[in-house]
Amino acid sequence: MSEKIYRRVGERVVCKTLPNGLPVYVVVKPGFARKYAFFATRYGGMDLRFQLNGQWLDTPAGIAHYLEHKMFDTEEGNALQELAKNGAEPNAFTSNAITGYYFDSTEHFKENLRILLSFVSVPYFTDESVEKEQGIIGQEIGMIEDNPEWQVYKKLMQALYRTSPARVSVAGSVESISHITARTLYDCHKAFYTPANMCLVAVGDLDAEEVFSLAEEVLPGESGPAIPRDYGQETDLTPLEAEVSCQMEVSMPTFLLGFKCSPMSGGQEQMRRTLIGELACDVLLGDSSPLYARLYSGGLINGTFGYSFDTLPGVAYAYIGGDSNDPHAVADAVLQEAERLVRDGIDEDYFHRICRANYGSTLKSLNSFESVAISMAEGCFDGYDPLLFPEMFDSITREDLADFIRRNLVREHMALSVVYPKE
Repeated sequence: MSEKIYRRVGERVVCKTLPNGLPVYVVVKPGFARKYAFFATRYGGMDLRFQLNGQWLDTPAGIAHYLEHKMFDTEEGNALQELAKNGAEPNAFTSNAITGYYFDSTEHFKENLRILLSFVSVPYFTDESVEKEQGIIGQEIGMIEDNPEWQVYKKLMQALYRTSPARVSVAGSVESISHITARTLYDCHKAFYTPANMCLVAVGDLDAEEVFSLAEEVLPGESGPAIPRDYGQETDLTPLEAEVSCQMEVSMPTFLLGFKCSPMSGGQEQMRRTLIGELACDVLLGDSSPLYARLYSGGLINGTFGYSFDTLPGVAYAYIGGDSNDPHAVADAVLQEAERLVRDGIDEDYFHRICRANYGSTLKSLNSFESVAISMAEGCFDGYDPLLFPEMFDSITREDLADFIRRNLVREHMALSVVYPKE
C-alpha cells in the first residue's frame, strides 16, 4: 500500500495492488457524504480480435457492449435492483477501450461495493436471456443509426481508417450481435474480466484499508493471463477516403472534418501528448480564436460547432464539425489558419490564456467524483498518473502546439464526412 499527496491539486490517493493483481485506488475526500465506486475492465468495443490459449479469435462487433448489458443478471435476480434497494444509483457504460460499472450512494457503501464486485466478477447467462437481449439492443442500435450526428461520425471513422476497429460501432450492428451466444459471452468474460486486467477506484470519505480488504475478500484470488490484442496496423496516416457523404432528414448539412494523427504508446508521455493535442485544437478553433470569429461572422458555422482530440487503442485523431451550408469552405479555412499559425507562430499571451483556461477546467473536474474515478482508471490502464496534470501543463510550450499542428492538421491527413439534406 502506498499513499500519494498531490499538493498542487489538494488530493490524497491511497493505492494498492492486491495479490490477485487488481490495482485499487482510494481517492480520499474528507467530510463528503457522497461515496462513489468505479469497477472497470480494459475491454471495450475495439477489442474484437485477441489471442486466447495460443489461438487468435475474432468476435462479433458489439460483444463488449452486449456483455455489459448482461452482467447485471444474477442467479438471484438483478444487481441493479439490489443496489437501488440500498439507496445506490448504479449504471454502466462501454467505450472503445473500457467497460465500467459504478454506483454512488450516501449510505451502505460497503454493502453496495460487495454487490458491485460480486456481480461483475461472477457472470450468469442463459441462452434464453441472451437471445431476448438481442431485441432490446437491436432497438438501441436502430435508434443510433437514425441519428445524423452518429452517421456523420461513423462515416468519418470509416473514411480515416483502413483496418482499425475504430471503424466499428461499439454497439455493433443488428447482424453482428445475432452471432452472440451465452458461450461467447462467458469466453470474453473469462478473458478480460480478470483482476490484473481491471481496476477499482473508490472516491469519498473512506477507509482505504476497508476497501482493500473487501475487494480481496470478494474477488478471485488469482488472475488470468494477459491477453494479446490486435487493433490492426494503421501506420499510414493518409485516410482511406478523402470525402464521404450520405443523405438524411436534416434541415442543413452536418459535417465532421477529421485529421488522422500518430497513435499513442502509453505512459506519462501519452498524457502530455494528449494535452498538447487538446490545447492545439483550442488555440486553432476555440471560441476566442480568430478563426472561430471569422467563420461565425461569415455564417459558415453556428452554435453547433465543436471539436475534439481523441485517443483510442492504436489510433489518435482530431475532429471538427457542426452544421454548415458550406463544409468545404470551413475545411479550407481550417487548413489556411493552421498554416498561418505554423508560419507566424502562436501569440504568447493567447497561448497562456488558453493554457490557464484548460488548467482551470481540469482542476474543476476534480469536483466530479465520476470524472476523478474514470480518469484514474484510464490512467491505470494506459500507464500514467492523471493527477500530475499541473506538471504536464508546465512542460508544454507554444512550439509544442505549433509542431502538433504542423505534423497533423494538414490536408494529407484529412477526411471530410457530410450528411446532406434529402433532395
